[in-house]
Amino acid sequence: MARHRVSGTMQDLVVHLDRVNNASSVEALWRLHQDAMASYGFDRLLYGYTRYRSGRSLGDPQDWVVLTNFPSAYMRPYIEDGLYANAPMIRWALENDGACSWSWLHQMVAKGAFTPPELKVLEFNRKMGITAGYTISFRSVSQRAKGGIGLCAHPGMPQDEVDALWTQHGPTIQVMNNVFHLKLLTLPYSGARQLTQRQREVLQWVGDGKTAQDIALLMGLTAATVEKHLRLAREALDVETTAQAVLKAAFYNQMFTIDA
Repeated sequence: MARHRVSGTMQDLVVHLDRVNNASSVEALWRLHQDAMASYGFDRLLYGYTRYRSGRSLGDPQDWVVLTNFPSAYMRPYIEDGLYANAPMIRWALENDGACSWSWLHQMVAKGAFTPPELKVLEFNRKMGITAGYTISFRSVSQRAKGGIGLCAHPGMPQDEVDALWTQHGPTIQVMNNVFHLKLLTLPYSGARQLTQRQREVLQWVGDGKTAQDIALLMGLTAATVEKHLRLAREALDVETTAQAVLKAAFYNQMFTIDA
């Protein structure tokens, strides 16, 4: 018996993409995407995006955009213990664009192409029931930026069934994931880097080219108070200079936001 329901008409796709386009928050967008992917049999998702890639390094995990419905029992070892650094599908995503069946993993294991640390990640995934699915690596125009998503099938769903489903619906699923990714990049995201309203406001004035003295006059504050807010903004964003703070806040769409 099928473990999933597929809504495959063009009208269904148009309705879904319209809802995605009108999502006003990361939370609302993520709920839409989870529901859409679950309808195709992918009930566990792991999305990641960084603007601080350097070679195979993905930068500070606190600067990543990470969305997932995997349990903490999986995510804690995967992220905090650093298993992701040797994850074969992350290596594939960094080196490629597009979609890849997890059957590739079995092919590479048979060839003896994986290192012991990579095999350790595969064994960890097997114990956690993460064995069948697809990975999508999103094309980026920046060498520093990279995003991807792992689509994990229902427990017990074999890879050949996933591949058969992909043969029929893969192009639609890829479009849905690409639009999700592009929409997410337009929405404010704070993650571990939280700015107060005052910190955001002073950074916005800096972005407009104002000095601390100018900002003090505009906001009715002392220059010392403005400098304090700038320092706290730098600390919150974990950067050394105010220019870096403005850039990072802009990266995550926290500048000049419209309150809902």
